[in-house]
Amino acid sequence: MKRILTIALFFHLSVCAFAQSQTSPNEKTFQNPIFAGDYPDPSLLRDGDDYYIVHSSFEYYPGLLIWHSKDLINWKPVTNALHKYVGSVWAPDLVKYKDKYYIYFPANNTNYVITANSINGPWTDPVDLKIGNIDPGHVTDKDGKRYLYFSSGGYVPLTDEGLSVAGEYKHAYDGWKIPRDWSIECFCMEGPKLVKHGDYYYMTLAEGGTAGPATSHMIISARSKSPLGPWENSPYNPILRTTASSEKWWSKGHGTLFEDLKGKWWIVFHAYENGFYNMGRQTLLQPVEWTKDGWFKSPEGIKTERPIANSLAAASATTFSLSDKFDAKTLSPQWKFFGGCDTTRFHADNTGLEIKGKGNGVGDCAPMLCIPSDHAYTADVELFIEGKATGGIVLFYNNNAHSGILADSENVQADLHGWQFVTEKKVLDKHVFLRIKNVNNAVDMYYSTNGTNWIKIENSAEVSALHHNVLGGFLSLRIGLCSMGEGSVRFKNFTYKPMK
Repeated sequence: MKRILTIALFFHLSVCAFAQSQTSPNEKTFQNPIFAGDYPDPSLLRDGDDYYIVHSSFEYYPGLLIWHSKDLINWKPVTNALHKYVGSVWAPDLVKYKDKYYIYFPANNTNYVITANSINGPWTDPVDLKIGNIDPGHVTDKDGKRYLYFSSGGYVPLTDEGLSVAGEYKHAYDGWKIPRDWSIECFCMEGPKLVKHGDYYYMTLAEGGTAGPATSHMIISARSKSPLGPWENSPYNPILRTTASSEKWWSKGHGTLFEDLKGKWWIVFHAYENGFYNMGRQTLLQPVEWTKDGWFKSPEGIKTERPIANSLAAASATTFSLSDKFDAKTLSPQWKFFGGCDTTRFHADNTGLEIKGKGNGVGDCAPMLCIPSDHAYTADVELFIEGKATGGIVLFYNNNAHSGILADSENVQADLHGWQFVTEKKVLDKHVFLRIKNVNNAVDMYYSTNGTNWIKIENSAEVSALHHNVLGGFLSLRIGLCSMGEGSVRFKNFTYKPMK
């Protein structure tokens, strides 16, 4: 018995010593992710004591939503920077140059730039740089000359105003060779982000493939005394990588290296969550440390899934909520339309949000979407049906993959993976409350005629397979509000509630 107690005491002390080595008693901590839900390809800009971040927005418009923080943990939306539809928007780069803000991004087999004199906007319409490749990364040399790197390892010079290419494409970097016996999706070098520190420029990239096996995506780094190379690979590569499918965070990659206001260095990146792949790539944050020989690496003992110290962390959390009464004249920036935003289709005032019907089913109605941030939640909305329209609330991946509950003027309908049918006949009179309850990917659906007494329909759905590794597209499962058919649907009182 004495031996057992001794072992137990040793284990307890070891755990306590490890915990103390990670954080001191007075240090504040945070837990990853810093953006729960579909926030891929983060690009972070520190502007004085303000931090701004933007992510890939794909087919969700208005796009390129900019977020603001003072402490890297609590974030609030600022504005959507992209309103004109140019196709699926991939990895952007948010930069500031001579008191002006720029976002460079790829879409439709070319690269674009938008600019603003204030981070709050207004942002310009996109300017086509007429250069191929993807994932532009902006850098300036010691003389202020500007360049864009791409996932291919090459770069082009930019004009001083940054609105056009000023020379030929040149290849400068071949990447880091991944051991052949590692399980990866592809070599797939992508997402170059460049920063100057000391005598060197550091380029941080992703390799291994965005999805595929859990061990695919990884963060690697190289340095050079010139932004144009030659580049030397870090001896600490990969800087971050998932090494086993048993880990909580899969496919860790696409990092941006930056220094905070107090001189501490961090890397912000994305990853899929084990068991919740359909939530998309979530944004995570970890510290890095500099070695005596001028490389950066992940500190010993830091684990992505464990609490991490952050002296900047504020005492109170962000009050941002997905819930929306739809009583304002403008939409909250959280809402996106799939496949482009037609501003003539909707109208908001103190009576709610009216959306004209489009198409005949969920797949062709261009639903309005928002990003759930929890494993379990309920989402309710009140609907008023006008004309021969059908409205509803669904979980939407793309035009071919979705499930939810709908209503016309008389009937409650179910949508099960695109199979749409009446499930409760003649129980409505142009007005209904609808609810979806998602508990760890098992989805139940409810309706109510008074907003108090809820009736579960017989139909439920399982949605764990609605993700990129099955369906492609690099998208996520989002909550969608639908308006289809002839007529319109007025929405009120959207309420999102996390479940413990």
